[in-house]
Amino acid sequence: MDSNPRGIPKAPFVEDVDEYMKGDTPDAALRKLSETASKYKFMENSKLQQRAALEHKIPEIEKTLAIVEHLCDNQGSSEPVKTLFEVNDTLYAHASIPPTDTVNLWLGANVMLEYKLDEAEKLLSGKLSSAKTSLKDAIDDLEFLRDQITTMEVNIARVYNWDVKQRRLAREASA
Repeated sequence: MDSNPRGIPKAPFVEDVDEYMKGDTPDAALRKLSETASKYKFMENSKLQQRAALEHKIPEIEKTLAIVEHLCDNQGSSEPVKTLFEVNDTLYAHASIPPTDTVNLWLGANVMLEYKLDEAEKLLSGKLSSAKTSLKDAIDDLEFLRDQITTMEVNIARVYNWDVKQRRLAREASA
């Protein structure tokens, strides 16, 4: 079975409904198709959450990287760097940062590590690149999943219509 580069399987399109329905009841076939469509919708919701998290995370990484780059630019100076920093969503404070060659970075899970400025810049650049790649992949996966959901919905409609047609033909034959 075909799949996208990240392993999400491609939905099979039911070309010949008569052939597809051999050995299967309409209810069982519809249930199987609906279950597969539900799996794709679940994956879509997961990718939507991943995309939202990355869209929130990338600007934070970019801001942190910009600050580290600014500190790198002023590394040789003896003058302190004056800045405003965000304490909370709408609360900022003035700060005077003395010349330094290290910076502390939050890594998550209540962990903060001290890095040399060049190491911090390299780490943040790598994280930013990785996050942007992950965001692009998530967007590509969402597009792929929407196509697969549409294919499954078309399959469900075709099997349902086939069942309606078969019932009508059976009713006409008995009449």
